[in-house]
Amino acid sequence: MKIPKRLQPLIDEGMIDEVVAQLMSGKEAQVYVVRCGDTLRCAKVFKEAKQRSFKQAVQYQEGRKVRNSRRARAMSKKTRYGQREQEEAWLNAEVDALYRLAAAGVRVPQPYAFVDGVLLMELIADEEGYAAPRLDNVTLSEAQARDYHGRIIADVVRMLYAGLVHGDLSEFNVLVDRHGPVIIDLPQAVDAAGNNNAARMLERDVDNMRAYFGHFAPDLLNTDYGREIWALYEAGELHPDVKLTGRFEYDTASVNVDDLMAVIDNALEEEADRRERARDDWEDEPR
Repeated sequence: MKIPKRLQPLIDEGMIDEVVAQLMSGKEAQVYVVRCGDTLRCAKVFKEAKQRSFKQAVQYQEGRKVRNSRRARAMSKKTRYGQREQEEAWLNAEVDALYRLAAAGVRVPQPYAFVDGVLLMELIADEEGYAAPRLDNVTLSEAQARDYHGRIIADVVRMLYAGLVHGDLSEFNVLVDRHGPVIIDLPQAVDAAGNNNAARMLERDVDNMRAYFGHFAPDLLNTDYGREIWALYEAGELHPDVKLTGRFEYDTASVNVDDLMAVIDNALEEEADRRERARDDWEDEPR
């Protein structure tokens, strides 16, 4: 096929020998099957920010660490340079997450390189060597549904133990190869300890999986792994081999309204201080 413009530099550098076919075009990227020597791999070409329908929402970016303080300051501003830095950080997030999760034993595609917005990674294939189907295109038996659900929940636990929450997990972000489910699409992965939305996102991820697999195994609809997993995480009792029950006991103790209002007041004061510091930094910025 005709070589896409964004893949030409990787051809020139000898990282890709041939573009075989376009695999898919999604809300954030186009994915191609490419040949590297004797091996077929995937090349994920991220769309430019203005072309993506998946927005870099603040709720996903909160808590992400930027090592360079100059870059961090630039990203907090709406300048053209700051927006470029923010875009680069967003694109690097998936690469960092893939390496981190692969090392933690989570079933994700193995990354190989990231060049100019193109992620070169493992091609997840079926038994015949073709690109593996998405979970939503697979018909499951009741036993398979329970098995796959259990594997994904185990990977969610490993992800959280490694400090990450997928943030957009559904049947559309899981592939099924001959060994079972593989989690994909991680540019929006959030830092569990640094993001105030992490608990809600993890519960949503788990609930999405419960709803999907519950079509094939209705007893799964009565489980509550999301809140159980997060409660163990908060208590410091989560580990990759933790035994889950799928049940969660809600705290029915009455809430101390005065304590709650004090927490809210402190949060408002901290936000006011943050805004004031940001305004001072902006006024001090050379122009």
